[in-house]
Amino acid sequence: MKIFATIAVTLFASSVTAHELTPTYPKILPSYITGISVIKMKLWNRRDDVSFYEIDVFDSEWNKILFATTDKILQLTYLEHKKFEVFIRDTDKDKITFVCTSSKQLKKDVVSTGMKSKICSRIK
Repeated sequence: MKIFATIAVTLFASSVTAHELTPTYPKILPSYITGISVIKMKLWNRRDDVSFYEIDVFDSEWNKILFATTDKILQLTYLEHKKFEVFIRDTDKDKITFVCTSSKQLKKDVVSTGMKSKICSRIK
């Protein structure tokens, strides 16, 4: 039975790639705007089938937190890196737990079942 399971896993295994979001544990830094803090992030697109990524900010119970950034949806070509900043109110600073990016596919680009990847960084 173990041999059958090993063969089945080997035959049906496929490589899964996702994008990368760094740093894994970002710090909230003071901004040049009074009452606003900033989180500096870097996104790397390792998926050749996806070019768009959406940014979201969540608390510990996965409720969305209001934030500002230059682009809420980032466009990256395959293997491209992009730095971005997430601006948050100082009043929300203690609530924020996660900064996440989710892959977004255009309807015309989805060949069969589109695979969505969501990567989150946890605030220190």
